[in-house]
Amino acid sequence: MTSVPTDAAGAPPPAPTSVDEEYPYVIPSRDDSVVGAAAGLIGGPIGDHAGWRRRWWTPLRVVLAVVTIACCLAFVQKAPCRANAFTKDMYPKLCYTDIAPLYAGRGFDRGATPYVNPVPSERLEYPVLTGLFMQVAAVADRMIVPGNESTVAYQRLQRFFDINAFMLAACAIVGAWFVAATHRRRPYDALLIAPGIVLTAYINWDLLAVALGAGALWAWSRRSPIAAGALIGLGTAAKLYPAFLLFPLLLLCIRARRMREFGQVLGAGVLTWLAVNLPVMLKAFHGWAYFYTFNAHRPESWGSLWLALDDMHRPLPAGTLNAVVALCLVALFAGIAYVAFSAPRRPRLPQLAFLTVAAFLLVNKVYSPQYVLWLVFLFPLARPRWRDFVIWTSLEAAYFVAIWWHLEGIQRPDLAIPNWPHTLATLLRMGGELWVCALIVRDIYRPECDPVRLDGSDDPAGGVLDGAPDGGAHALDRPGQEAVDVSSAVRGAASSVTSSKVVVV
Repeated sequence: MTSVPTDAAGAPPPAPTSVDEEYPYVIPSRDDSVVGAAAGLIGGPIGDHAGWRRRWWTPLRVVLAVVTIACCLAFVQKAPCRANAFTKDMYPKLCYTDIAPLYAGRGFDRGATPYVNPVPSERLEYPVLTGLFMQVAAVADRMIVPGNESTVAYQRLQRFFDINAFMLAACAIVGAWFVAATHRRRPYDALLIAPGIVLTAYINWDLLAVALGAGALWAWSRRSPIAAGALIGLGTAAKLYPAFLLFPLLLLCIRARRMREFGQVLGAGVLTWLAVNLPVMLKAFHGWAYFYTFNAHRPESWGSLWLALDDMHRPLPAGTLNAVVALCLVALFAGIAYVAFSAPRRPRLPQLAFLTVAAFLLVNKVYSPQYVLWLVFLFPLARPRWRDFVIWTSLEAAYFVAIWWHLEGIQRPDLAIPNWPHTLATLLRMGGELWVCALIVRDIYRPECDPVRLDGSDDPAGGVLDGAPDGGAHALDRPGQEAVDVSSAVRGAASSVTSSKVVVV
């Protein structure tokens, strides 16, 4: 901590910014200490007199190119298993994917249709839009490799994986575009997505829902609540994750008195979800409902706090798991609501979105390694700092290794792999998520620590909430209180802090 000098009148200097007057974007090598240090390997941060005009490599093109490379690396990461048609060594080689076993396990190899499949053991445990995604890949596979000869069975499986990987890579690229475009001054923050998808992009079909969720945040940031709601509805028809965006929107719209816009989001989301699900519900209700009944009755599973407690000989009483999970989730959501309403300034939407999704993942009955994608696409908007991202995702990578080796130990008892590495990795992963959540809560209560608000911004992803009047932490108790301009208040807070000390974020 060092003192910051003031001028003769006692006024503090302007809040530091990494945005060049002629260049409308935050420059990572000036804004982030980790990026600035890494830039020393290639000559140091960008200089004050660097030329910006007529550059072909715009920030968006840089982001999309890097994410495309990451998708290619993710495919290479699965190559050892693809080479033998996913028949062996998937766990020790760390290249497992659900795409392979579900190809035959859900009847896609013989042209079965999801949800109306008459074979009970082949019921699909995924929402409708994800089932349609799989069906499109299966149809494309049969069009490319016709026939049912057993001699080409392994080729069919490889082709099915390739088609799914291509479609999921497209989802990742589109999602990265949405993240980069949501905060117009900080598009480079979307580069944080790239390392997060290398290990997990093709484990499952989560990137479809993640891209739709990112699109919903982008549409909301462009003040299009109906489009945002439609994308949330589509995303929820693919995976539960996008539905969690409604909770922070509700809290912030209550505080900002923007309930009309929230009603538009909710209405559009419900109608879109129904438009996708209702035909399947009417055609094959039991097949459609299997996703919900399967998750309601499943026990504690890999990566969850509850399995870790069981491994530590602290199991929950029999038959109480669903109730305990529900109570914990309600308690965490109540805490998030308290933060939203008690913070001196209205929190930013991505901050509360990250907290909400993390709360669900912390208490859910299972944690699959690809669930980290739900948070990876929110992190660049919630807390764009590489140091924190590297620490958190390193713990996620440790869990990625631990879960596959743990499953190999279950499959091969002769290896005698104990349970404790998986349990320890689970707790460390949860600790990493809690640490990031603590930083975000700190940023909410101390906006001068928030990287996005350092330059006086309010909520660039907030759409109608950005710069909206905010009566403060007790606005709901005093509805007649005169509104305060948020951006001015944040600039004042940042200036008052920099007048006395520098906060290292």
